[in-house]
Amino acid sequence: MAGPTHDGPAGDGPATDPHAAPTGRFDLVEFSTRRRVTVWMVAISLMLFGLIALTNLKVNLLPDLSYPTLTVRTEYTGAAPSEIETLVSEPVEEAVGVVKGVRKLRSISRTGQSDVVLEFAWGTNMDQASLEVRDKLETLQLPLEVKPPVLLRFNPSTEPILRLALTAGDKGDAVDELTRMRRYADDDLKKKIEPVVGVAAVKVGGGFEDEVQVELDLQQMARIGLPIENVIQRLQQENINLSGGRLDQGTQRYLVRTVNQFASVEQIGEMLVATQSGGDNSAASAAQQMAAIAAASGSQAVLAAAASVQSASGAGSSTIAGGRAIRLRDIATVRQGFKERESIIRLGGAEAVELAIYKEGDANTVSTADAVQARLDVIRKDLPPDMTLTVVDDQSKFVRAAINDVRTDALIGGTLAVLIIFLFLRNGWSTLVVSLSLPVSIITTFFFMDQLGLSLNVMSLGGLALATGLVVDDSIVVLESIEKARERGLGILEAAISGTREVGMAVVASTLTIVAVFLPLVFVEGIAGQLFRDQALTIAIAVSVSLLVAMTLIPMLASLKGRPPMAFPEEDAHPQWRPERRWQKPFAATGRGVGAGIRGALFGLVWLVVRIWRAISRVVGGVMGRASDAAMAPYSRAERGYLRVLPRALSHPWLVLGTATAVFVVSVLMVPLLGTDLIPQLAQDRFQMTAKLPPGTPLRETDRIMREVQLAHTGDDGVALLFGVSGSGTRLDANPTESGENIGKLDIVMSGGGSREFEAQETERLRETMRQYPGVAVDFARPQIFSFSTPLEIELRGQDLDGLAKAGQRMAELLRANPHYADVKTTVEQGFPEIQIVFDQERAGAFGLTTRQIADAVVRAVRGEVATRYNFRDRKIDVLVRAQENERDSVDRIRNLIVNPGSATPVRLDSVADVIATVGPSEIHRADQVRVAVVSANLRGIDLGAAMAEVRTMVAENPLGPEVGMHIGGQGEELAESMRSLLMAFALAIFLVYLVMASQFESLLHPFVILFTIPLAMVGAIGALLATGNTISVVAFIGLILMVGLVVKNAIILIDKVNQLREAGVPKRDALLQGARSRLRPIIMTTLATLFGFLPLALALGDGAEVRSPMAIVVMGGLAVSTVLTLVVIPVVYDLLDRKSDAHYAERGRRARFAAGEATEATAP
Repeated sequence: MAGPTHDGPAGDGPATDPHAAPTGRFDLVEFSTRRRVTVWMVAISLMLFGLIALTNLKVNLLPDLSYPTLTVRTEYTGAAPSEIETLVSEPVEEAVGVVKGVRKLRSISRTGQSDVVLEFAWGTNMDQASLEVRDKLETLQLPLEVKPPVLLRFNPSTEPILRLALTAGDKGDAVDELTRMRRYADDDLKKKIEPVVGVAAVKVGGGFEDEVQVELDLQQMARIGLPIENVIQRLQQENINLSGGRLDQGTQRYLVRTVNQFASVEQIGEMLVATQSGGDNSAASAAQQMAAIAAASGSQAVLAAAASVQSASGAGSSTIAGGRAIRLRDIATVRQGFKERESIIRLGGAEAVELAIYKEGDANTVSTADAVQARLDVIRKDLPPDMTLTVVDDQSKFVRAAINDVRTDALIGGTLAVLIIFLFLRNGWSTLVVSLSLPVSIITTFFFMDQLGLSLNVMSLGGLALATGLVVDDSIVVLESIEKARERGLGILEAAISGTREVGMAVVASTLTIVAVFLPLVFVEGIAGQLFRDQALTIAIAVSVSLLVAMTLIPMLASLKGRPPMAFPEEDAHPQWRPERRWQKPFAATGRGVGAGIRGALFGLVWLVVRIWRAISRVVGGVMGRASDAAMAPYSRAERGYLRVLPRALSHPWLVLGTATAVFVVSVLMVPLLGTDLIPQLAQDRFQMTAKLPPGTPLRETDRIMREVQLAHTGDDGVALLFGVSGSGTRLDANPTESGENIGKLDIVMSGGGSREFEAQETERLRETMRQYPGVAVDFARPQIFSFSTPLEIELRGQDLDGLAKAGQRMAELLRANPHYADVKTTVEQGFPEIQIVFDQERAGAFGLTTRQIADAVVRAVRGEVATRYNFRDRKIDVLVRAQENERDSVDRIRNLIVNPGSATPVRLDSVADVIATVGPSEIHRADQVRVAVVSANLRGIDLGAAMAEVRTMVAENPLGPEVGMHIGGQGEELAESMRSLLMAFALAIFLVYLVMASQFESLLHPFVILFTIPLAMVGAIGALLATGNTISVVAFIGLILMVGLVVKNAIILIDKVNQLREAGVPKRDALLQGARSRLRPIIMTTLATLFGFLPLALALGDGAEVRSPMAIVVMGGLAVSTVLTLVVIPVVYDLLDRKSDAHYAERGRRARFAAGEATEATAP
């Protein structure tokens, strides 16, 4: 039996639902107002899941980028660049050049190292590409002395997250101190840091690295007749422990093993290498035999060689008398020394030992750095008193600062947006309702970010900061529509449902346009598509959630003052317990007293809170009320002015359109003034100076200059510390940066985070200092994050190598003569001094020697060979065998090397070869398997696009040669590719926006009218870039694409209202005026909320602002100007293009109402 009906509060009508949707049809708005608790529970659950997901999100500097670059690095110790090119680089290029998807192949051949760089298209599956490259490398045949190629992938996240410098006082010998520090770093610090969670490796550099050196006396070995290879073999055979199995004897089992590894350096020296017998005349006989062979050949060169052999045999004819055992110490000096230094590291001018800490690939940068810092706090307590451990670089500081700045910008932007809403609504409850969409949307976004595998980084947080100005827009429009419905006399529930439905289509369309503009980023090539993917997804998720909030939570909150249709009837109060027995009455009285006390306390607490809230509201409300009056006064005047201007604009349409077109044309003509750039490098608290000394400069000379520069600038105001690396350093990544004994790098860390102005001033001071060292090329750069190419990189190609070298030098001279270019470098400017040994096969053959035997003897004597490894302090250190230093310290000594010490008759090198001191290339660059000359430079006072155009003009006026071709690569090439794909994405975004609007309006004309807002927005975007001095970069272009989705929102809301009025029978002109009057307030509110939400991002000056500020500036300029022009131009365009009669719209509205009425009657009981 049906229960009684219950009426709700006044204005709500009966408790039965008069707004129910037809049976079988789900209505989200109606469901939200009927099932309020359900909506609350869903919103709270999503926020809870979002907060949980927030704790699981990784915190990194950048998104997980898959850079389409592979580097094949091959080491050939001691080989010259020419040999590296011929024996290593060219075979590797031929092997990997056929890998599918390779767009460009580059190689750099340096002394002892080959880097072959394969560039693929962005979006390539790099795991699959790596497998294909490895397959090709497995079939590669390289010389035996060449180490196996190593395949590396470039990624900025492979930079060390922490760099530490270990220094000691000036007490004692410098060599001993550096040795002690190096041993302490290897044996103690490295082992304590590597177990930290998230740490992948710790690389130690600087100081002196232990090595056992066996320096052979080649003259003595020649007299004995002992070859070098015999010594190496004996060391390998004697230093060995082997397992001999097991032995069972009775009930006891024994392990059998040989123990013969060297226990001390002295034991190595006592090793038996040969047994010396008595002397004979074999040497003289061999010399006479060689002389006979020379005479028979008739060659003057061979006769001269035989004479030199006779002289050598005569000089060394005396032999050790009697047979005896020859030990290693008899023919060599065995000592524990140090490896040849590859790098010298200094902190503030004092030598130091560096520890570079690398994180695991999927580790959280911030948490890993924090864990390492915690471990360092423990380590410092046990640090020797005279040692200091300094953190030179902490990548997490920049990440943390950048993320905190974005978070602050988002909070300020959200606060400003809420303040704008309050100034317009002048109602605390309405402001709270709209403001709730901000935390709900943002926190829920964290949940979806976690599900999609996104991390908290500069780009994703930048997207969230941008979203703070967008997520309130839909809620503002919905709440404003509900308030308009209340003004028409509808009840609370009716107004919530009707008002939301009225703007539902416009809100959905405007939100879908924002989501749609980010889909084309999938097709963007280059780093832009990869870099902004996280930002696009974050914004799309946030605005999609805000749409759901606007269609559910906002109408539900707006209807709270009315009884929900599904509310249960109020029940009678529970009757009090009145006991009949006397012993029960005290308990009842006590219970009533306790209950009354609790109720009184709670009531008093609530009363106190209400009184405090009312007092605060009275104070704040008065202030905010006056602020609202002050803020709304200009708006009221602007509204009255607009309503006077619009009828005149409709009466003079061609004047309005002509003015708008002229403004647009002028703004387009100003585009060339903006200039173009790729992606601004993030300004950090440091920058780096690279000094390149002439090739062949020894490490000690490079270190001397770097030390003097550090001492000269250590006391500069604003400089926190100077950290220099001379030589190869401690890099583990695939970036083929310059390295070698003639390269010095100086990191300048600025105090208090630094500034662009101080960076420029200190750069000029360092340039002035470096002018004291002629022949030193200097380059300045910020830490490379988005690209490892120099801003300007010119490749010159040609068949004539001499002509190519001259063209490269000529190009460098042209750039140096232009003030727009600094730090000009070329790969063909200086050669590397080298000693070339040219063998004479006839002379070598006369002595029974092959070219390979002679070459091996030279290599073993000069470079040496690691024969075995020696256990020292739980570490394996190399045992290096080579000639004594006084036998290899000059060109003449090299000429006199004995190349057959194991023979009865010693032969010197100059007897079988010509030893020539000359100059060879310091490095050889190749592109697509052709030699190239590369000229690179930094830019000063000019943008990248203008620099590329200027270089082309420069070369046209000063030809480099008839057969020399020019190609501008580096960031210029990346810029050209990115701009082409971004232009396509921009056009595709406009097309997708049109598709979304056409499907929503069921019209082809009205979306076309709305698209007129885009050229109007371009006017503001270009003007904003010009006013702020920004260039058209990839960041600004992404802002243009986002702007396309934003600026059409206002026009959608306006046109949708105009169509509703015309369907209600209002004439077109009147509908335009009434629609503009009705939608002016929500349009201005949403625009101002977005502008003030973006304002902190546009003014951002903190870390990472370079990738946020240009985007916000473009959107703010475009949105502000388009809103002003849209309110006038769009009604004019609509009036001109929409030729359908008022009767047509009235009939369409009548049919829609009739269809809705039939559907309601059909479902009525």
